[in-house]
Amino acid sequence: MKNIITIILGVALVGCSAHPITQKPQEIVQSCLGNSNLSPKFANQFEKVEDTQLLKKALGSPNQGKLCQGQVYKSKAQAQVILYRAWNSTNAHSKLGNWWAFHQPAGKISNYRAEYGICYQWTPLDKLVSCTLKPNTKLVVGTGQSAKCSKYLTYPVSAKQQIYIDNAQSAVNNCRVLEGHFNWK
Repeated sequence: MKNIITIILGVALVGCSAHPITQKPQEIVQSCLGNSNLSPKFANQFEKVEDTQLLKKALGSPNQGKLCQGQVYKSKAQAQVILYRAWNSTNAHSKLGNWWAFHQPAGKISNYRAEYGICYQWTPLDKLVSCTLKPNTKLVVGTGQSAKCSKYLTYPVSAKQQIYIDNAQSAVNNCRVLEGHFNWK
């Protein structure tokens, strides 16, 4: 009887070691959505380049915003790309900040915030600037990381592509500013 119990315990221990627990449920990391590939509309305007320092600046940890994943690109010499940035009129320095988009915002502001992970504390999104990207400019294109705005509001990772520019002041020109207006429906 003692030998049978020893054998059963031995088999049980081998079975446990063959199936190790790899992660506790609360440690599971959210996967990034979408990808960093450029759409056909923009692919011929850029070339992929390596710049690990720039990429590192654009990537964020879960619940901290920034990008979940990204790829560094450099605009070609003949590139004609217009970028868009919603910003905070009470902070003039935010006009040419780091975060941009390929498409002009449209629709509900709350949807735009959710798609791009923009917390209400960061900006009221009351101004919009559109600028032309200068040739030979490096930027990071990627999808959004989750952003915890408060204990009541956390935006999940997003498949919507965002653009990170390290120094927009020297990367864009021909800017046009638009004002936000109430438009209730």
